[in-house]
Amino acid sequence: MSRNLLSYPRCVGLVLSRLGIKRRDVTHSSLTSRILEAMDNTIGPINELLSVVITTLGEHVPRDLTWPMLLLMLAIAITIWLLRDGWGAKGVNGRMTQLRLLPFLLPKAIYTHTSAKVDVGLYTVERLLHPLWATTFLVSVAPATESSVIWGLEAVWGSGPTLTSHWGWMLLYSLVTLLVYDLFFFAIHYCEHKVPVLWAVHKVHHSAEVLTPLTRYREHIIEGPIYAIGAALAYGVAGGLFGWLFAGSIVPATLFNLGFFAVVFGFNGAFRHYHVAFHYPTGLSRWLQSPVMHHIHHSYLEKHRDTNLAAVTSLWDRLFGTLYIPEKDEYTPWGLGPATQDQYRSLGQNIMAPFRDWMLMLKASSKGDQ
Repeated sequence: MSRNLLSYPRCVGLVLSRLGIKRRDVTHSSLTSRILEAMDNTIGPINELLSVVITTLGEHVPRDLTWPMLLLMLAIAITIWLLRDGWGAKGVNGRMTQLRLLPFLLPKAIYTHTSAKVDVGLYTVERLLHPLWATTFLVSVAPATESSVIWGLEAVWGSGPTLTSHWGWMLLYSLVTLLVYDLFFFAIHYCEHKVPVLWAVHKVHHSAEVLTPLTRYREHIIEGPIYAIGAALAYGVAGGLFGWLFAGSIVPATLFNLGFFAVVFGFNGAFRHYHVAFHYPTGLSRWLQSPVMHHIHHSYLEKHRDTNLAAVTSLWDRLFGTLYIPEKDEYTPWGLGPATQDQYRSLGQNIMAPFRDWMLMLKASSKGDQ
């Protein structure tokens, strides 16, 4: 079948160039040869999507931390400050206080906090490692998943209807991609909260005692690859479905040369790890996660535990009973709570924490077997 819009070698070229590797330097690599061969055999629209995603992943600064996104976040925060007469920002203790504009936007107590300093360290480590494992999974798991989905659909229903792409279909493709991604994110996140072995890894993210835009990237080095595989599977599933429907001739919708998915997820990702409480109307919060709903997710209070697990929408939390829409100015103390917080105060403690917890689990298991 010949349904390629953009050859995967071009995607690999983008990846390698972003990593500072010349194509001729890897010509004889068996791994690279296998990747190139797999990409050549891919037949769905994920080619175009991955070329955009890989380009974004290769950049040092993620999209939600670019100046347009940060300035938009600050503009909304200033609007909240004006409308609420200085109220709306949460302090280190998770409670609202009335503040002047500068402390409202950039409170010294938060940005000089030990937790915020750990954010910087974990963000640096994440940015150094991210292009390596993210691009690896995107150019291996995603194409294989897409090809498998198309093969399965053709095995059951034969060749697709070869629909003609237009802007409405492109927008639907973007929406389906977002929903499938959000479902995979929800499933992984749910397991991380419910399975002790995975919670030991995810606990690093929840050890943040204050929220800053960098807190989004406060994750253990083991956690990134887990979410990269989930994203690759999601892109592959959505790409396979629309590749079968449109014979590969469809790309996601964009706005100002940015994918709708990137805009929604980028904005939501930056603001929901910001200390200013940004509420949506209750009706909208039943469909989209407002930034303040993630404040709830980071709270260590029992009633807030294991809630609001999706990345963008509220659909999956609503379906699985984990949705929590907060009251105005609801108290949200962040972190793990007094019992274990002292074990996650330094960068080294956060990096070693999962290995320590796993050793304790093994010891407890071995004692139980005796």
